[in-house]
Amino acid sequence: MLRDRYDPMNLFDLVPALSMDLDPVLTQLDQLLDDDTLFQAVKADLATRHPRTLIDGRPATPVEVILRMLIVKHLYGWSYEATEQFVSDSLVLRQFCRVYVERVPDDTTLIRWANLIQPRTLHDLLDHVIDLARQRKVTRGRKLRIDGTVVETNIHHPTDSSLLNDGVRVLSRTIGRAKQLLQDVTSLGQAAFRNRTRSAKRHAKRIEDAIRKRGDHADATRQTAYRQLIRITTAIVDQARQVGAALKNQATHAAHKLAETLSHMLPQVVQVIDQTTRRVLHGEQVPAPEKIVSLFEPHTAIIRKDSRAAHTAFGRVIWLSEVDGGLISRYDVLDGNPSEAEQVVPSVDHHLTRFKRPPRVLAGDRGTHSAGGERYAQDHGVTQVVIPKPGAKSSARRAYEAQRWFKRGRCWRAGIEGRISVLKRRYGLERCRYHGDDGMERWVGWGVITHDLRMIAQAIAR
Repeated sequence: MLRDRYDPMNLFDLVPALSMDLDPVLTQLDQLLDDDTLFQAVKADLATRHPRTLIDGRPATPVEVILRMLIVKHLYGWSYEATEQFVSDSLVLRQFCRVYVERVPDDTTLIRWANLIQPRTLHDLLDHVIDLARQRKVTRGRKLRIDGTVVETNIHHPTDSSLLNDGVRVLSRTIGRAKQLLQDVTSLGQAAFRNRTRSAKRHAKRIEDAIRKRGDHADATRQTAYRQLIRITTAIVDQARQVGAALKNQATHAAHKLAETLSHMLPQVVQVIDQTTRRVLHGEQVPAPEKIVSLFEPHTAIIRKDSRAAHTAFGRVIWLSEVDGGLISRYDVLDGNPSEAEQVVPSVDHHLTRFKRPPRVLAGDRGTHSAGGERYAQDHGVTQVVIPKPGAKSSARRAYEAQRWFKRGRCWRAGIEGRISVLKRRYGLERCRYHGDDGMERWVGWGVITHDLRMIAQAIAR
């Protein structure tokens, strides 16, 4: 049964000799988290765990505790396990998280509850946090600067050989589990359950060794090893299809779960075979949108920062809008590697929705420039559009960008680079530790929300 909160108490009253108290920022953050809108939004998602979560079952971890522990986790950049440990050991954090003298939920419990919070809820929470900042006069929405960055997914550096090896490993492991369920109820022979992990690993190692060498002999060795690795991967795909069909004929829940795993992985492994054949064997340039770079995080995009190979990132582009007061008013997890110029219009529209008036200054870098975006901002009331035009400029354009207000706006825009650096270093936006599309949304959403709450708390505590 879902509970709202424990009966309140003040732990510091129990140990007055220690005279402990929350620091000023945590004190203000504690008051901000008392907001009922934040509480109810999280509770609505947690209530979907089971149909009777709100009225039946054992007493669950209170909503208030879950919300505050998730904020603490992202505030200090801890893992779930570390969050459980540090909250358990600290009277200050017990008081802040409203656990009091109750048992702190373990990390697996916190993970299960946290995964119920939907990405749309986090966007709504951020909008409400910005409303709280406006009420407390931390921001007035008079300035808006925009920029994008890359949040990497938690994958190893992708190569064709490693992806093929991953496919063989995962399919062989799943087929091995299926063998225990099917060995007495199917006519499939032992060949259908053959484990090909060792042979795939051996050929992947040959490819790695050949890459380190130069010359025609090394190239020939690499091509031969790739052909063998593709043959092995194709064979395990055929086995997986046979085993998957047999699993679907079984009535047990375990069989259906394994069949779902195979159905999910097979198209991705087939895509890896196709892209490797095209790129390595046929010498074809495979476009980035047609590539898959991880079997475990298939939503990962290839982000080319410039023409240098070392400046290629694997993750998702995150678009950020920052207003005066140092607050992120909007974030968006984008698909692929889209044009930055396309983000000006939605950024302006969101600002108008939240603040009910246009910003006086809109600032972006050269990548966000487009004649249509600049005109759209001006038509919607932005008086100073500070977006430098790339490339050759007319004398009129050079004179326009030489104005004092334009130069001041460019200097102010540069501050978002520091904001992004803080989000990456302190709030974990360097690399996403959650899984899948929703996991990326949650990771970025909690990081941005926690950052904004802290900024508001610091402004109030001054």
